[in-house]
Amino acid sequence: MGPTASGKTACAIALVEAGLPVELISVDSALVFKEMDIGTAKPGAEELARAPHHLIDLISPEQAYSAAQFRDDALRLMARISARGRLPVLVGGTMLYFNTLQHGLHDLPQADPALRGALQADAARLGWPALHARLAQLDPATAARLQPHDQQRIERALEVCLLAGRPMSALLAGPAGAPLPYALHKLALVPGERAALHDRIARRFDAMLAQGLVDEVRMLRQRYALSPDLPSMRCVGYRQAWEYLDGDIDAAALRDKGIFATRQLAKRQLTWLRGMDDVTPLDCLTPDLPAQVVTRVRALTQDALAQTLDLGTLRP
Repeated sequence: MGPTASGKTACAIALVEAGLPVELISVDSALVFKEMDIGTAKPGAEELARAPHHLIDLISPEQAYSAAQFRDDALRLMARISARGRLPVLVGGTMLYFNTLQHGLHDLPQADPALRGALQADAARLGWPALHARLAQLDPATAARLQPHDQQRIERALEVCLLAGRPMSALLAGPAGAPLPYALHKLALVPGERAALHDRIARRFDAMLAQGLVDEVRMLRQRYALSPDLPSMRCVGYRQAWEYLDGDIDAAALRDKGIFATRQLAKRQLTWLRGMDDVTPLDCLTPDLPAQVVTRVRALTQDALAQTLDLGTLRP
């Protein structure tokens, strides 16, 4: 696990190339979209040939993919990988997915298209800060942790409040679903120096622009029936490129806003990581990071193999 630009993909590939008995499962809400390659920093064809990842390129940018779907898909894959005598390695930065996988899901109301349409119409007329203020009346605890322009989360929180007749924070305080039926070992790639990660983020976003991020978004708009409110186009980088193509910002603002949004994403990811228990932190800025990860995972695989052999001696 780790923030954007922390080197997760390189570490995952190193595990496979070290010959460890692992299979990789992507934990990334952006990598599920087909043809969104540059702005998501998706592993390239050559990298995927060397180290295949499950749960990449699942759906079109017109579609949505939920944390619940991820948990179902990940559990199915983990069972199959384990049955093959291999270890599932989950790699990515979508902390909500990690949290949902470990702790299960709360019984929240399903999405209601009619209600969402009404909320979006209100937002178009009044603005999202006004809907944030409405949420603060219905669910102060949830509103306090959301920004006034966090459209997706404000919409979902209001939807839950109105459908359930109770604050979403109260529902989330109750018991979740079944816990994960696996032992977890959490390796968190975190920066020893935040400024150095920020510099890496800036350099990577510049590389994305040079590789053709704007052209990629232009192609997606031509090929698919997209809108800026879809989850795919709310991804960092894509949202800013959309604004640029619409003429709302210039090239300099595209770069500045894209880098700022990516840094904010990294900040949120690190906040998630600080709240997780039993995490082993590794400095993502050290040059030998992939080797460190390989060493730790090799030890874990040996322990797992030893446990399997011990259990085997007990079977009739």
